[in-house]
Amino acid sequence: MALHALTTRLRQATCPHVFRSLSIFHISTLPSVSPLSHPGFDQLGHSLSGAFRRKPCDYSPCSHLSGLRFFSIQIRCDPDVVPEKSDPQESTVVELLKQVSLLPTEAEVMESLKTSGIVPNGDLICSVVWALREEWRLAVLAFKWGDKWGCIDEKVLNLMTWMLGSHGKFSIAWCLIRDSHRSSVDTRQAMLVMIDRYAAANNPTKAIWTFHVMEKFRTAPDEEAYCALLTALCKNGNIEEAEEFMLLNKKLFPLGTESFNIILNGWSNVTVDVIEAKRVWREMSRCCITPNATSYTHMICCFSKGELL
Repeated sequence: MALHALTTRLRQATCPHVFRSLSIFHISTLPSVSPLSHPGFDQLGHSLSGAFRRKPCDYSPCSHLSGLRFFSIQIRCDPDVVPEKSDPQESTVVELLKQVSLLPTEAEVMESLKTSGIVPNGDLICSVVWALREEWRLAVLAFKWGDKWGCIDEKVLNLMTWMLGSHGKFSIAWCLIRDSHRSSVDTRQAMLVMIDRYAAANNPTKAIWTFHVMEKFRTAPDEEAYCALLTALCKNGNIEEAEEFMLLNKKLFPLGTESFNIILNGWSNVTVDVIEAKRVWREMSRCCITPNATSYTHMICCFSKGELL
């Protein structure tokens, strides 16, 4: 009966093209705005002065990639966003979403999904979003369906944030994070995903800005988040910005071997710049930072790649 009703509605739909232009989502409910316009964010416009010279990053595997190639790179870098296994109902729901997406209004879509007899849960929504990772509009629809049933958890939010960030749909991702925060969903990991996606999109200023606004979501930008930011910047070739951020924030996050190793790894294994790697090594000595085995490994790799061994 549900399928018959759906077929009838699809035949009666007079403007199926409207959905394809995204009006079905009524993004007015998820306003396409910059995070800078969020209440209370006006005073948080942190930016970098760009004091270090900029170099092209030819070696970084995450630079200048298409959205499709982002997926294979990110799966290796952050396997936590990938569902452990597919839900048995995944294929059924994916096909259903593709059918109802032809309906002209969101209300009709949600009603059709409701009458399908399928009751979603977090694992199902996560599995469906992953299956639709190349079709972000349908993935957003699946997310909103899950939200109607109250089954959006941290795992679903993290995956959705990663997927939207990989497509460059940061405004929608911010809206989902904001709404999830209001629903008492832990948004800490989603914020770290946003930092990673901004860095992958070669937008280090926004990645650093995201670090600063974590407090607005009751998430302290602690040592773990600090190292995650430096790592995201360096692995995507924004090593100058990472180093400047580290030095500017040394009062809040004292300089140490771990943070220097992140910068050293960037120069040694991402850009393979022997001169810069040596400079960072001297800076460690000047700051009385003792190198460890990881530090020496980075330098040996750099010399090896630079054919200086």
